[in-house]
Amino acid sequence: MTDNGNFKRRVRARAAKTGESYTTARMHALPRSEEDAAPEVRRLRLAVAQTTYADDPRDTDKLRRSGQEIRLLMQRARQAGARLVHFPEGATSAPNKRIMSEIGPREIGPSDWRRFEWAVLREQLDATRRLARELGLWAVIGSVHPLTPPHRPHNSLYVVSDRGELVTRYDERLLSNTKISFMYTPGSIPVTFEVDGIRFGCALGMGCHYPEIFSEYERLDVHCVLFSTTGGSPANEPSFAAEAQGHAASNSYWVSFSIPAHPGQADPASSGLVAPGGRWAAQCPTDGTAAITLADIDDNPGDLSRPWRRKARSGLYEPHRVDGDPRSDGRDMF
Repeated sequence: MTDNGNFKRRVRARAAKTGESYTTARMHALPRSEEDAAPEVRRLRLAVAQTTYADDPRDTDKLRRSGQEIRLLMQRARQAGARLVHFPEGATSAPNKRIMSEIGPREIGPSDWRRFEWAVLREQLDATRRLARELGLWAVIGSVHPLTPPHRPHNSLYVVSDRGELVTRYDERLLSNTKISFMYTPGSIPVTFEVDGIRFGCALGMGCHYPEIFSEYERLDVHCVLFSTTGGSPANEPSFAAEAQGHAASNSYWVSFSIPAHPGQADPASSGLVAPGGRWAAQCPTDGTAAITLADIDDNPGDLSRPWRRKARSGLYEPHRVDGDPRSDGRDMF
């Protein structure tokens, strides 16, 4: 086999092993003299969590157990060298629509948010923020965010820095019928933040069904989208994970997919990390347990697909189109 054939084989083997795109794997496999001329690679170890599903925010013990589990997984992530850990939608609590319904549980109506033990939630969030500072670890945590009464809360992701500071918050924008009718106030803007030179975007809930959310983050130059969900209905709807893979492939960036564990479900989806080519780079176990999985992500330097796709969308093809050619205009001939 030629030297070029051997080189391509090494590149493909590395891409399959690491989840990197072919372009990134090729850059790492180049001889040292060529690598020196390549752009510097920025990397970060990301932990993706799956937590125990909890849907009753009236139960103070469950709220505290959720907080304790979040902090235990944070400690595991830091021990494994992670710089950032990403949690599911409603990791603190994902309020059940029937539990919250003021006319429930048999009927679904407007949520009575006075039933939520807000003081206990704040206690747990403060403890989590302090641990992030102690560990030097970034954490992205799914939670309900109260607004000024009588406004409904947001369904949100809190972004806590390695200094224990709440640096930003993403609010779910495109809500389900039940959420918008009875439960939450929608958010309005995309949110990005940066850790060690890696730029992240946030998505939540049913966002995977809306490709415009993910294409918007591509235009905002993110390297990874953190998508948190409870998994739809039925729980762990498999389309969510498949769509996450599609968004990673079509936008050439990483997608972190974080979902609660649902014990006893057949063929459950699990939390994991999708590489820019659309392959799973890491996944949590599917046994219904709380867990983390880890992967080293990068800024995918030298990737040619993103700039090409932007160029293709900018009117590249217009000068090449042909008008008035019967062989082009006629669609009823071979």
